[in-house]
Amino acid sequence: MNAVSTLAELSCEWSFTPLGDTALVIHVGDKIDEVTRQRVLAVQRVLAAEPVLGMIELVPAYTTVSLFYDPVLVIRAGAPGDQIVEWLSARISERLRDGLDGDAAEMVTASGRLIEIPVCYSGEFGPDLERVASQSGLSPGQVIDRHSQVEYLVHLIGFAPGFTYLGGLPAELETPRLTVPRRAVPAGSVGIAGQQTGVYPLATPGGWNLIGRTPLRLFRPEEDPPVLLQAGDRVVFRAITSDEFFTLEAEAS
Repeated sequence: MNAVSTLAELSCEWSFTPLGDTALVIHVGDKIDEVTRQRVLAVQRVLAAEPVLGMIELVPAYTTVSLFYDPVLVIRAGAPGDQIVEWLSARISERLRDGLDGDAAEMVTASGRLIEIPVCYSGEFGPDLERVASQSGLSPGQVIDRHSQVEYLVHLIGFAPGFTYLGGLPAELETPRLTVPRRAVPAGSVGIAGQQTGVYPLATPGGWNLIGRTPLRLFRPEEDPPVLLQAGDRVVFRAITSDEFFTLEAEAS
């Protein structure tokens, strides 16, 4: 995976969209690619290192960073009550201009952790494996090989606590979502939807094609942080047998 190597590539025109009355969405690109990913991470790092007054949380996504804030604290910091968005936008822009110009080289070379996730792709753990194979014109074994021989990138966490949206899925494995979502998807299920793959951390409804399951716990509320993966981490899947699955599951419980 190639990193963005120049300030020219990192630089961008950003824009802001209000998200209710407690958040601003910072737009840094219009397509999912490596350059946009690096811009998102750089913007997140700049604002995390030097937060604007009233900021509560930063949430990175494919092409945006959402900044959540406390409007009361923002007004106390000097923002006119009817111009909070304009006041915040000006200060965010100032932070980004200074931060991206000053620390671009360091930001774009930083990379997340590499985490291996064991997955059992057989039988009950991958009820949609045959469907993905049929869609791609491959055998189930070839689907497993291709899915487990790629390094993925965690673009964002969302939908449910710890749910990972992973980029890097081989093009031949792209598969439409299920027409009718399942009412309950088991925790640890590994799925494919369109150009993405991901792991369900909790038992939730879902419409992704399930091709396997991991015994790892991705959401661990008793720990800090409570989620195993973070945006910017890299993931590789390792195929395991059902016996290995149950052994690792017992060790994780």
